[in-house]
Amino acid sequence: MHAALYVHVPFCLQRCAYCDFNTYSGLLALRAEYVESLCYELRARAAHYPHITAVTLYFGGGTPSLMPVEMIRAIIAAARHDLALSPDAEITLEANPGTVDGVSLTALREAGVNRLSLGVQSAHDDELQLLGRIHTWNEAVDAVQAARQAGFDNLSLDLMYGLPGQTLAGWQVTLERTLTLEPEHLSLYALTVEPETVLAHAIAAGKLPLPDPDLAADMYEWASEALCAAGFWQYEISNWARGLHPAAAAWEKPPGGRTEGIGPWVSRHNLAYWRTEPWLGLGAGAYSWLDGRRWSNVRHPEAYIEASRAGQWPEVDAEVIPPQLARAEMLMMGLRLAEGVANVDFRARFGVDLGEIYGATIARLAETGLVLWDGQCLRLSPSARLLGNQVFGAFLP
Repeated sequence: MHAALYVHVPFCLQRCAYCDFNTYSGLLALRAEYVESLCYELRARAAHYPHITAVTLYFGGGTPSLMPVEMIRAIIAAARHDLALSPDAEITLEANPGTVDGVSLTALREAGVNRLSLGVQSAHDDELQLLGRIHTWNEAVDAVQAARQAGFDNLSLDLMYGLPGQTLAGWQVTLERTLTLEPEHLSLYALTVEPETVLAHAIAAGKLPLPDPDLAADMYEWASEALCAAGFWQYEISNWARGLHPAAAAWEKPPGGRTEGIGPWVSRHNLAYWRTEPWLGLGAGAYSWLDGRRWSNVRHPEAYIEASRAGQWPEVDAEVIPPQLARAEMLMMGLRLAEGVANVDFRARFGVDLGEIYGATIARLAETGLVLWDGQCLRLSPSARLLGNQVFGAFLP
């Protein structure tokens, strides 16, 4: 069985103002012990699931670029040895522009990382300060140039919109400047103000205005059209990749009906999530979905290290996913993709047609213009990209 492999690196230099991820500052001294624990979990999982092989590897966080390259190299070597990670696997590492340079990026490329995801977020230094980022726009530009010189030809940049006080014109400048860097992939995320974050407290205290959801929607629509004109395919609600051939319109169905038809720069790892295919998560707070079961690991890195030292599984929460929930999740995740959910794939997994289970729901959503259904493939309509939660909730048991 093929599975995507995710490795969580929970270390940061400082916590971003909007972040509620499982990350920690001030714990860099734990890195060596943490990697030993990661390799222990990898070996233990491989022994417990001998039928799986890793087809992608993704270092997420946190700030994986804070890990010494020899530690990244050790994890990649363990994945190749114990999980048969293929020589041509997509290996992605998330990086903060303020934590990399030409030397470290060259070493990462030589270690086997072949896809880099840079958290640029904005082309305006005042917005970066508001978000609590530790880099400037010029440093982001330098990081991109250093990545190219290091040999990275698959570069993804993250941007955020819908920020407090952000204008449409300011967002347009961010995207236009980012396009001059010629990335292969872009991820655009609307800011979500999570409870108990620095940003949430600042808004509650009246120091910052609430983000304007209508303005954020305008930013999204403008970006979607601008990126289509620039040669990008919107293959997922928040993700765009350069195509081998131009798209006729935003949210066009991919060539051949499969995302891979767009070209080699789509995120192969993230496709596994959106298609609810198996993935194995290693590290503190990581989630896994394998053999009809979902589980998560202990969240704090010290507790994770202690579990491995005791020879224990680090997982704390687990559930067996019943068929009705598995079906709903395939639709909820698959409809995030422009390719949608093909009836042939649904039938191969569950032994029934989409229409047999969800016929009435699909008909209702199609009547309101939220989905497109031709009897063979179910897709979000272009106008429903901003209303996805309305559609996804309709399929929950």
